[in-house]
Amino acid sequence: MTQSSLIRRAHDRPALLDLFCCAGGAAMGYHRVGFDVTGVDIIDRSARYPFAFRQGDALAVLAALIESGEIAAYSLIHASPPCQDGCALTVGTNRAMGWGRTHVQLIPELRVLLDATGLPYVIEQPNGKAPVRKDVYLCGEMFGLSVLRHRNFELGGWSTPQQPHVRHRGYVRGWRHGVYRDGPYVAAYGEGGGKATVPEAQAAMGIDWTDIREELTEAIPPAYSQWLGSAFLARARSGAVAA
Repeated sequence: MTQSSLIRRAHDRPALLDLFCCAGGAAMGYHRVGFDVTGVDIIDRSARYPFAFRQGDALAVLAALIESGEIAAYSLIHASPPCQDGCALTVGTNRAMGWGRTHVQLIPELRVLLDATGLPYVIEQPNGKAPVRKDVYLCGEMFGLSVLRHRNFELGGWSTPQQPHVRHRGYVRGWRHGVYRDGPYVAAYGEGGGKATVPEAQAAMGIDWTDIREELTEAIPPAYSQWLGSAFLARARSGAVAA
């Protein structure tokens, strides 16, 4: 596949660049509201990523697109950089206990490149201490999902109002601090301890095109990006941003 075919606009659909795309949880939501999506990931995801895919270091690919001018083909950029450096588990239990590896924080360098594009963008991160603005905060209960999956989104070059954070209906099923609780939500990460099976995680998040646990663990539910994509396009139609 040539680079020009990767960034084309199909049937005049606005083009979206999906950086650190993993298996395409975010991509699917954007696609459903009308975007022509291209994913970039350092790992070869082409067997399961449901849209055009380019393997490579996301920061290097983005820099090359800026240098060549080809970035102008896109209307919006979504980025889900590795979250381990700033996630709650790393900065809490793991770091306190001396567990785990040293993780690189890519967000400052990523933001410099995103700002250099002149395009509107979204940076997604889980709760924790990652250096992102919490312009929008989404939760599975907002969409009637069986997973909570709290996520923060920094919106660059555009904005949309925060929706009310709906009260949770109960516990996340599983063991925590030696206590087992049942509840309407499953933990779509890790294994054992009452955490979601692969089919449960697929159903809870609305992702049926991959059955790889690690890919499901890293994904956001498409409902989140479907909401964000709809909000962006509504702003574009009003003239608030260019698409």
